[in-house]
Amino acid sequence: MGPLTGLTIIEFAGLGPAPYCCMLLSDLGAEVITIDRKARALSPGEAAPDYKFNIWNRGRKSVAMNLKAPGAIDVCLKLIEWADALVEGFRPGVMERLGLGPDVCLAANPKLVYGRMTGWGQTGPLKTAAGHDINYIALTGALHSIGRAGEKPVPPLNLVGDFGGGSLFLALGLLAALLEAKNSGKGQVVDAAMTDGAASLMTMPYGLRAAGVMNDERGTNLLDGGAPFYDTYETADGKWVAIGALEPQFYALLRQKAGLTEDIWDDQMRAQDWPALKEKLEAVFKSKTRDEWCVLMEGTDVCFAPVLSMAEAPRHPHNAARKTFLEIGGVAQPAPAPRFSRTPGAVQGAPPALGADTENILKAAGLSGNDIQKLKETDVL
Repeated sequence: MGPLTGLTIIEFAGLGPAPYCCMLLSDLGAEVITIDRKARALSPGEAAPDYKFNIWNRGRKSVAMNLKAPGAIDVCLKLIEWADALVEGFRPGVMERLGLGPDVCLAANPKLVYGRMTGWGQTGPLKTAAGHDINYIALTGALHSIGRAGEKPVPPLNLVGDFGGGSLFLALGLLAALLEAKNSGKGQVVDAAMTDGAASLMTMPYGLRAAGVMNDERGTNLLDGGAPFYDTYETADGKWVAIGALEPQFYALLRQKAGLTEDIWDDQMRAQDWPALKEKLEAVFKSKTRDEWCVLMEGTDVCFAPVLSMAEAPRHPHNAARKTFLEIGGVAQPAPAPRFSRTPGAVQGAPPALGADTENILKAAGLSGNDIQKLKETDVL
């Protein structure tokens, strides 16, 4: 039913942003076939892994293979021949050494869109270095900009590099290249680097800095917690609320709801007053519990929200009404997004066990029972 129904994507199993990208595509209707590494034998008494918590792998079909065994690459190419796209998240050169680089795969399937997910990119002096989200966003100016004034930079989970700069830009690139291939009949390589994506996410801050509206001292600017009307505040019960009253009319309503009547509040953008105003607001918000502030402000134009934990968020009335979260196999998780009026997305199933679909997929690709048996005997499967 999803808008990507009919697309087939071959994913080479990896970590983090590439699997999440494929989860998004699966949620929107694409058939994602993951080529997993063949499982090692369990030790006596060792429990089999529980895959249900790997929710970023939901909606897939799993084929487990030993890619280093003779004949494995031929099987991969047979699957790639009828795929629309391929996704891999290895360091540059790994797929080439396996015999599955872009030249080989595009020769087998000229319309293939070959998606590559890396931290540093396929080129550049750092391309083969190890790294994680924190390193990629450090290089782009993003990490430097996040944190409190006078304190060290704060890692924003791994949302900005891995998933924002990585997964989402890879998904965008894949869909753009697939649309172009539909017209040209030719595939191409999509080089999605988390550094490139994270830098793109910083477009607005770079523009504000160039205009002199934002400076390099974190925690002192309009959107980084420097402004008293755009920050989080602790409440009387030790919980937190978030305020984003940027526009003058929203700021005026914040003043009304919070009883901020002193003249010092009149000039909203007088930055030298912000530290003093923040101290006053801290005292104000500690005068009531989070729920009491919700009664007073939630749903108004103050631009207010309670700061919810992951345990609380699925139960909030707004999230519940929109079904923003769902539960699969007892695991609460975000629902597919965005939403479509005519071709809604849907989770195609729980994360599969390793190799759960190997034989069915290979038979669909044209391999016989005898072929599959030989692949087992030669340690491919």
